[in-house]
Amino acid sequence: MNLVERANEVDVTDAARAVLNVAASEAGRFADELIGTGPLPGTDAWKAEQETDVPAQRMLAWQLVSLRVQFAAGLDCIETVIVLRSMSTSWETIGRAVGMSRQAAHERWGTRVKALLPE
Repeated sequence: MNLVERANEVDVTDAARAVLNVAASEAGRFADELIGTGPLPGTDAWKAEQETDVPAQRMLAWQLVSLRVQFAAGLDCIETVIVLRSMSTSWETIGRAVGMSRQAAHERWGTRVKALLPE
């Protein structure tokens, strides 16, 4: 088998999965840098936040940044969309994050989210 035949026939499933995992990890790393991870549990800063909506805002913002990075990189983003929908994030908010309408976001991911996320 010559090199071109080998290139066209080799199973790339594991390599593609590894690339997607690295890309998703990088999106998370970027979200950590931009949004932050918040104070360490048990610290005074953490205790002060517990009576506010800051932890929920941070979690939502983190997921939205991750979604934006993944989408801009051409990834499918379904896992992040599922997380966002499980957090009761609206289709409008999801769509706005990736530069599309609520309807377009729902059309793109809605059927798969509904199949995977119990109501």
